[in-house]
Amino acid sequence: MSLVAKILRHKSVEQLQAEAGKRSDFRRVLGLWQLTAIGIGGIIGVGVFVLAGHEAATNAGPAVALAFLIAGIASAAAALCYAEFAGMIPVTGSAYTYSYATLGELAAWLIGWDLLLEYALIVAVVAIGWSGYVQVLLEGAGIHLPVWAQGAYGTGEGRVFNVIAAAVTLAVSALLVFRTEWGARFNTLIVAIKVLAVVLVIGVGVFYINTANWVPFIPERIVGEDGVGHFGWKGVGTAAAVVFFAVFGYDTLTTAAEESKNPQRDLPRAVLLSLGVSMVLYLAVSLVLTGIAHYSTLGGDAPVSDAFAALGLPWIAKAIAFSAVVGIASVLFAFMLGAARIWFSLSRDGLLPGWFAKIHPKYGTPHRPTVALGVFTALVAGFLPIGEVAKLVNIGVLSAFIIICASVWVLRVRKPHLERSFRTPLVPLIPIVGIAFSIWLLAELAAITWLIFLIWVSLGLLVYFAYGIRHSKLAQEQ
Repeated sequence: MSLVAKILRHKSVEQLQAEAGKRSDFRRVLGLWQLTAIGIGGIIGVGVFVLAGHEAATNAGPAVALAFLIAGIASAAAALCYAEFAGMIPVTGSAYTYSYATLGELAAWLIGWDLLLEYALIVAVVAIGWSGYVQVLLEGAGIHLPVWAQGAYGTGEGRVFNVIAAAVTLAVSALLVFRTEWGARFNTLIVAIKVLAVVLVIGVGVFYINTANWVPFIPERIVGEDGVGHFGWKGVGTAAAVVFFAVFGYDTLTTAAEESKNPQRDLPRAVLLSLGVSMVLYLAVSLVLTGIAHYSTLGGDAPVSDAFAALGLPWIAKAIAFSAVVGIASVLFAFMLGAARIWFSLSRDGLLPGWFAKIHPKYGTPHRPTVALGVFTALVAGFLPIGEVAKLVNIGVLSAFIIICASVWVLRVRKPHLERSFRTPLVPLIPIVGIAFSIWLLAELAAITWLIFLIWVSLGLLVYFAYGIRHSKLAQEQ
């Protein structure tokens, strides 16, 4: 077999559909609302409680709401495409599995490899943001961590390692080792608490809005002494590229396809429900937050709590901090779950060592990749600042969005009569919108982000040609 034939070999959609109902690696325990809670849990988190304020203060001003809207349009187009694939190929692996069916083994490997890193880094980013709110609560109770343990090196004088961020990633990985339904029930509870907290921010904050804080809505562009520009329309674009990682997360629920009770019906619904609810809440919080406080004051570790404390509402600030501490944990749960199942899928298909594709005999979970991810994310969250990690998390996911949107279009042309429980409307318009917005957001990312991404892709190519191309299950079958 030629090299080109090897890297383009793929599983047919019909084969995957036939296998979907026969898979017995996982236990089918997740219903529509648990899947939707995983999606909402993955979307709403640091974006509301940290990044909305951070990007308002540094890049977009009050127009951070526009940044969320722009990112949301790209995400919505991709969500519609994800929904079609989720109903058509209800198999663990999400974008990796969908790519395997349409574009071939090498493209699927690169998407899976990229998403593995991106999901893990999202866990680290969220853990760092979570740590800021925990420290607000601890300080309110008179408990102060040693300076060296408060954050990563470079985030403040004397800081060395973010102990709380590292600890929470290890705790979530431990939770995910146990039965999936236990974690899902716990996740549903904390998602409910988180949504109530966001509703509280909107419901109380709307009475304290000072419209003068929205003027100018898009602050004039400035360039700092370091040569880095801020604000203006370009700043809105930069903010959109950063907050984009806060408006996806629904894709994590598609990685649990083989744990869903009725995947072909429930996965598409859960994808669209989770994104719709989350976008309404994001836009409302962005407007309220920049209305109750001047955008220049929102750059702290816990901007939402800080804004309400400045209004003389400390009880609201503490309630939000508590809810953020509880609620952000659901983001960690969603992305850690997604990363572990992508790793499991890569190993089950032979592209990574099969040792990682073993299910725990008692709990029925992919415990080996879960534990490995817990250790890796703990080190990243402990040693790196949130801004540096956040810049790295978008490239792989945006690349996956481009692939998914293109694949829906390709399959509509190649196999228009395939059974689809959900059909993306206005094809090819919706896929083109998703592709165009994703490419634009990719262009907004910094050069250093691209460099690190290319290094990771190069490492992925090395692993594939040294191991995966020979050990692939498809290679063995052929």
